[in-house]
Amino acid sequence: MRNLIVGDLRIEAVPPEEAAASPVRLVWKGKSNNRHPAEALTPYFREVLATASARKVAIELHFEELEHFNSSTVTSIIQLIQDSRARSIKLILVYDQALKWQKLSFDALRVFAKDDLLELRSA
Repeated sequence: MRNLIVGDLRIEAVPPEEAAASPVRLVWKGKSNNRHPAEALTPYFREVLATASARKVAIELHFEELEHFNSSTVTSIIQLIQDSRARSIKLILVYDQALKWQKLSFDALRVFAKDDLLELRSA
């Protein structure tokens, strides 16, 4: 998996652990304030989904180091939730509930946690 840099946003792909079942782990850093993040995120997420599907593992997104994301980014994350569910790939979103903006944002995303394919986890 490759890293992605879009403006002030960096997504770092953490190399898989030795265990074959370790998830595809992506650490979000900086700020996602691009007005059209889907232009970069959608093709990147396609690669992420393909990698997770080929390895038969979950995808784990870490937002603890992210300073901000805008509503356009939330839309891209919702699309990833739907795409991962359609492919039966578990998606784990890890956030810092001590940060008020993250707690509010991820509490709102709980509406999509209808089954065990989406897990929202406080770090």
